Amino acid sequence: MRVLVLSAYHADSHRHWLDGLMRHLPNIEWTVLSLPARYFSWRIRGNSLSWAMQQRALLTAPYDVVLATSMTDLSALRGLVPELGRIPTVVYFHENQFSYPQNVQQRSGVEPQILNIYTALAADKVLFNSDYNRRTLLDGADSLLAKLPDFAPRAEVAAQLAHSQVLPVGIELHDYTPRPAGARLSVLWNHRWEYDKGPDRLLALVKECAEHALPLDFYIAGQQFRHHPEEFAEIKAVIEHSDVLTLCQWGYVADARRYEEMLSRCDVVLSTAIHDFQGLAILEAVAQGCTPLIPDRLCYSEWFGEAYRYTASDDLQLEAGACRIQLQNLLLQKVRGNSVPVDVSALSWRQLAPRYKQIFEDLL
Repeated sequence: MRVLVLSAYHADSHRHWLDGLMRHLPNIEWTVLSLPARYFSWRIRGNSLSWAMQQRALLTAPYDVVLATSMTDLSALRGLVPELGRIPTVVYFHENQFSYPQNVQQRSGVEPQILNIYTALAADKVLFNSDYNRRTLLDGADSLLAKLPDFAPRAEVAAQLAHSQVLPVGIELHDYTPRPAGARLSVLWNHRWEYDKGPDRLLALVKECAEHALPLDFYIAGQQFRHHPEEFAEIKAVIEHSDVLTLCQWGYVADARRYEEMLSRCDVVLSTAIHDFQGLAILEAVAQGCTPLIPDRLCYSEWFGEAYRYTASDDLQLEAGACRIQLQNLLLQKVRGNSVPVDVSALSWRQLAPRYKQIFEDLL
């Protein structure tokens, strides 16, 4: 089987997904066209033009299936390269442009959202990495179309997108040593250092834990950028000036082996995010033996039961208190030595890769 991959905004999460897919489906003949994840507004409108004008020979080669990410301007590309219109096409949504938090919205305007709709409608099969992702796109598309002054095809669009499916990005399973009993709890926060991952909520939690004298070892990792939210400086200061909290890691861990070693030392992987479509950083840490502690919002309820979720709130202090209580419970479990690993094998590439392949085969 020959598959053409079109990744128009090849961010790290997209690369991670594609690398895993190709690694676990080695019998497929893969051809990949990708564009760097920069200049967002220009990229989402310019990718079809760039490829149609500069990669026509590759685009018109014989393929069995086209697999495009949601940033691809698929409707325009199929119009500019008619040969692509005759090949069954799957669109994969790692994210959608309807559910970014308003206070961190850097992709404002109707253009990215309309592109999502057009690309989904131009595909033969639409896949999402979580049901939360799927629901927010369907609801967002309907709300946007409701603003059209006339001739709004809300029912028709909803009917066509109703056949979309959820198929997560896979994770790798690892052998790991169960965490030993102990009097201190190691807590990992491993997200991008951006506002949508809730650094203000992490700061409120750190202050709450210091005030209640919880013996916690914090590992603050995750991808950093030249500019990051000012809360991180205060987070570091609160931990370092506490008598009971310790800071064991501060900053991004680029080396994969060192990162895995760090995961093996942590008891809990924590999320404070207000924006997450699948939560791969959480899932991969759980696959290494960490216990998840996540807010009761976004996609998390699809993967983990209530025992691992704390009550979400618009009030940062209330949410921090709820999370701190869960940390106390997890600490008590560790002291007693009765922590139970969480099974995420259903989300492994071993389980999910054959489902991708079956979708490709069904289209043929």
